Amino acid sequence: MNTSGNTENKDAAGAKGMAADAAVAAHTRAASSGGWKVILKRELAAYFSSPIAYIAGCFFLLFSGFTLFSTFFIIRRAELRNFFQMLPLIFSFFIPALTMRVFSEERRSGSFETLLTLPVSTAQVVTGKYLATLSAALIMLVPTLSYVLTCRMFGSPDMGPIVGGYIGSVLLCAAFTAIGLYASSMTRNQIIAFLVAAAVCIVLSIISNFAILLPGNMVGFATFISAGSHFESISRGIVDTRDIIYFVSLAAVFFVLTVRSIENSRRG
Repeated sequence: MNTSGNTENKDAAGAKGMAADAAVAAHTRAASSGGWKVILKRELAAYFSSPIAYIAGCFFLLFSGFTLFSTFFIIRRAELRNFFQMLPLIFSFFIPALTMRVFSEERRSGSFETLLTLPVSTAQVVTGKYLATLSAALIMLVPTLSYVLTCRMFGSPDMGPIVGGYIGSVLLCAAFTAIGLYASSMTRNQIIAFLVAAAVCIVLSIISNFAILLPGNMVGFATFISAGSHFESISRGIVDTRDIIYFVSLAAVFFVLTVRSIENSRRG
């Protein structure tokens, strides 16, 4: 009888152990499948609990407002053309300011190693951080909708270029955010991450302006890789699928490069 009782106890203990292992495995799978959401929430909380997002947002509105209203009353035309013309260059500074700390700060503080041990894939880590930074950039853009109301108060602007301009702005944010994330993943120095990302974004924004100085066989290539050229096309109210594919492809390329950079760090 005692032997039978001991066997039953062992079987019960084994069943409990298997159940516990299954529960842990299920919890790990759940954490893994929703890991990017956890990282997204954590990053958004970090952004808006620090002064960086607010300072960047205030200066962005200051500079973008200056580009609009410095000529708004001079030319006496209720339009956002000047605002959208300068937006790629403005984004070239302010989006890298948001992205520079994403991975660099974690590398510097030592929390990057902890991040790599979480039960989430590298793609989920990058996805969570990318979506959080993109959300912060888009939130920064939202107050500029007041410029549209201002234009409608003083005139009757063509809404086609305005709608196209904001569609292009979202696509530009997505591409520049991916570039900034990649720069941040390459170094633990935030200043270097900012300078590298800003330099790449500036070149992509203005290269088409200098195409006339390039050899004839390089003009088409410079125009093709120019974010400023594609953005200008959309901001005229002409939403061409080629321009959309360009921005989506640019974001995807740098997203993949960021994933590979983090994977190399995990292997190292």
